[in-house]
Amino acid sequence: MARPRTAMREIREVLRLCHEAGLSERQIAGSLRIAASTVHRYLDRAARAGLGWPLPDELDDQALERVLFPPTPPPRAPRTPPDFAWVHRELRRKGVTLQLLWMEYKQAYPDGYQYSQFCWRYQQWAGRVDLVMRHTHRAGDKLFVDYAGVTIPIYPPDAPSWQAALFVAVLGASNYTFAEATASQQLPCWIGSHVRCFEFLGAVPALLVPDNLRSGVSQAHRYEPLVNRTYSEMAAHYGTAILPARAGKPRDKAKVETAVLIAQRWIVATLRNQRFTSLAEANAAIAEKLAWLNNRPFTKLEGTRKTLFDQLDRPAMRPLPPARYEFATWTNPKVNIDYHVDVDRHYYSVPYPLVGHKVDVRVTEHAIEVFFGGKRVASHRRSHLKGRHSTQDAHMPERHRAHLAWNPERLIAWAARTGPATAQLVEAIMANRPHPEQGYRSCLGILRLSGRYPPPRVEAACQRALVIGARSYRSVESILAHGLDTAPLPETQPATDPPRHHTQLRGSTYYQ
Repeated sequence: MARPRTAMREIREVLRLCHEAGLSERQIAGSLRIAASTVHRYLDRAARAGLGWPLPDELDDQALERVLFPPTPPPRAPRTPPDFAWVHRELRRKGVTLQLLWMEYKQAYPDGYQYSQFCWRYQQWAGRVDLVMRHTHRAGDKLFVDYAGVTIPIYPPDAPSWQAALFVAVLGASNYTFAEATASQQLPCWIGSHVRCFEFLGAVPALLVPDNLRSGVSQAHRYEPLVNRTYSEMAAHYGTAILPARAGKPRDKAKVETAVLIAQRWIVATLRNQRFTSLAEANAAIAEKLAWLNNRPFTKLEGTRKTLFDQLDRPAMRPLPPARYEFATWTNPKVNIDYHVDVDRHYYSVPYPLVGHKVDVRVTEHAIEVFFGGKRVASHRRSHLKGRHSTQDAHMPERHRAHLAWNPERLIAWAARTGPATAQLVEAIMANRPHPEQGYRSCLGILRLSGRYPPPRVEAACQRALVIGARSYRSVESILAHGLDTAPLPETQPATDPPRHHTQLRGSTYYQ
């Protein structure tokens, strides 16, 4: 109930005490037992009406009241209310604000609400909308991703049954939803679901908002979460960014929480009586339900998820890159003393100066790439042979390359430059060893004797070594040191003597 207005005689007294007695507003309020704010209000009204003291004689109480308290104007005609469903939808477009929409509304309806009333009434309307559509999201801005809490049983005909996970993704502005069954929640399935989701949308959003799943976020943190290296690389390939939800803050991903609930109700629950024998069969059934869900009309808004996606999200999203992302994992091994790194028990070479350092290794289905300091330092074709080595000559030290360059064919060819006897001796030395590599040093020593002795003498010494059955570097060096290379070669006598007879010798007839 409104407070009764002060009697006109008290208002006259207020004017007298102010203008004639010169009292302050607080002193007048204390004298008349009224509030100081009331004194101020009446003095303000009198000043705006041009009244001082003394008042004109013809100004009685009724006239004074009409001057100080003029009647309120009649109420205006009802204003045209805005279409808040249209406002809510337009706010999801990039760059669109409430002020811009209010200006457009005022251009269409000049007698419409002012800006403050426009905003207040929109907030009241938005508070009554269903929770799925309550938050305002920019078109093409965020894609919320998560796994559902329920699983889908798979019954292979020749194997035990197992449970498939349900991946769910939803766009913030249109609620356009993607869902598929996956073999697990591990990194390959997590990345593969994202790739197939982008291809389902035909475009890429600006941001990905995952939960703190281990496959996506290696280490959760309130301010600086550590995103999985493969997940980050996949996002960079598609030109998007990752903004993980805060741990323990479900409101950060309320959109996908609701989408997961809807997927469980309208996809998983409706398929509960079907028996799937493979993952492909389950995903075919999920795709049918997903199409129905995206084309189902909203309850409190016009249109469907599909129509809003075509109108809002799709035009604002980035196009798909020309090539599909190739799944890759990252490891951080230490370079062994033999300048090789271990990847799945196969060993790949890196430049030898990196021995003892840790490197980043990117592993794909067909290739191995090694990075150090952000720069690629080696690449190999991937091999699945356990315990084998893949080595590039450029990664080896100079002395190792020189040793690797020697082989039996090259040594024999070099020895042939000195002479055929030298080549024959070198070949005999390597043939006389269990492994040819064990004779490399002896052969190299013989070939280097050409630097100390004339090649004809080395050739003669090798020829003598062949005759006497010597198969070593020391024998050839001794022949040269003692000048035996110039001596006549010993003659070999054929065995022409008849066999000796002895009582202990038995002939072939003995055993018959």
